[in-house]
Amino acid sequence: MSTVLIVGSGATGVHFAMTSLARGHDVLMLDVGHERPAAVLPDADFNGLKENLDDPVSYFLGPHGETVVYPSREAKFYGFPPSKSYVFASPARFSTHSNGFEPVTSFAAGGLAEAWTGGVYSLNDAELAEFPCNYQDLEPHYQEVARRIGISAANDDIARFAPFSPEYQPPLDPDEHSRLLLRRYDKTRASLNRQGFFLGRSRVAVLSRDLGDRKACDYLGRCLWGCPRESLYAPGATLRQLRAHPRFRYQPGVYVEHFTRQEGRVTGVVATPVGGGETVTFTADEYVLAAGTLCTSRIVLESVYRSTGQVMELSGLMDNRQMMIPFITLRMLGRPVATHSYQFHQIALGMTGNRPDEYVHGQVTALKAAAIHPIVQSMPVDMRSALGIFRATHAALGVANVWLHDRRRAENVLTIQPEGDSGRTKLVIRYTPDAEDGERVRRALRSMRKALWKLGAIIPPGMTKILPQGASIHYAGTMPMSPVAKPLTVSPDCRSHDFANLTLADGATFPFLPAKNLTYTLMANAVRIASNL
Repeated sequence: MSTVLIVGSGATGVHFAMTSLARGHDVLMLDVGHERPAAVLPDADFNGLKENLDDPVSYFLGPHGETVVYPSREAKFYGFPPSKSYVFASPARFSTHSNGFEPVTSFAAGGLAEAWTGGVYSLNDAELAEFPCNYQDLEPHYQEVARRIGISAANDDIARFAPFSPEYQPPLDPDEHSRLLLRRYDKTRASLNRQGFFLGRSRVAVLSRDLGDRKACDYLGRCLWGCPRESLYAPGATLRQLRAHPRFRYQPGVYVEHFTRQEGRVTGVVATPVGGGETVTFTADEYVLAAGTLCTSRIVLESVYRSTGQVMELSGLMDNRQMMIPFITLRMLGRPVATHSYQFHQIALGMTGNRPDEYVHGQVTALKAAAIHPIVQSMPVDMRSALGIFRATHAALGVANVWLHDRRRAENVLTIQPEGDSGRTKLVIRYTPDAEDGERVRRALRSMRKALWKLGAIIPPGMTKILPQGASIHYAGTMPMSPVAKPLTVSPDCRSHDFANLTLADGATFPFLPAKNLTYTLMANAVRIASNL
């Protein structure tokens, strides 16, 4: 069997590794690998943290308030807490310059999904039409991922958009606000469905039953700060399993610069120790880039530049446009807030588009335990009034996150820029939304306003946020799957058409980006292509 070298320990990297080991290969994984801090007071719920921590302000907002979200039309209604800062820390050698795009990258052990909210929705045949595989091809790999990570879900109206699997666990217990919205949907379902609006339970990578050494959700309400029970799946849990395997070797603390090549094959991967020192070259039989669309693309561009001196462009970068729509459910006004609950989204929504692949996807979060300052300061009144309004409406507040699809376009590119005589390069990103972006946003907002009204909720004026491109962190498309061999594309099995022993295992290979959260499909595709290695 072969030795497989994988760059990156995120969702695709760890599942590619697990399948490779099952097929008898040896695996070496290279990673910067910033480590997750240990959970504090692991048995405490959200209120218990506030009451029992010596310095709760530092824990929730940072010792210098560095995770405070300041007022801005583009700012999200929440920020990542200090306990997640390891996810977004970058090595000094990595730098970017962007135009029309706000990139987010991760060099954490476990990657960006260490900070995700767990939404998992399989793609259907309409959304896979531009892929060289269909749902039937991916279905066994979706099921394998579901068995590995644990997914809680209900077989409801969302199944018309994302097929339901018997591998799913029962859904989590909904909070009172979510139950009210679901009951209201049952009463207005026929009318809403005629409008192309459908509601159901979120499909989330959260355990409702124990799985291995991970425990079922105990509704502690501290999901944003990191689940101490590991109920909410993160790739770090799979990485821990891998590190116990005798044929797996994990090499953290290295920043991969580029790969070397000869006669159409990769001959080694060159990396720099994060702590400083001379570069190190690692060799293997097979090479896999699973560093995320942006970082995988940078490694390929850098490798071409180092071997030929040519600065190339990768076109087709995609990212889902994201909208955050706050709402108030009138029947929840004045009710007490129950923070002892799963904090993230418990409801999923789907809206039909002009075509089946232009489905609009959303997740609804009823506000429970969270940092409240981003919402308070977004209200169009003074701070004292805003606090009073918030206290009266807390239990009635919710946020709908809505995403739109994206397509590959030549004007959206990644390239690199040499930085003087330093020998380093900078990743350069240019992105321009297409001409129909504004109309799609307006159409989705109109549909949401009508649907929420029928569900007994209103959208406060002036508080909806249309986030900048890059905010969704759903990146794809720079080296797409292609049945025809073209430069800087990959085969249907994600083998490079340029380098015979190189596989790309992340979103860079996607030829189309549906509106849904893409991590579940990234993991399933990684299992698929590792099975064919």
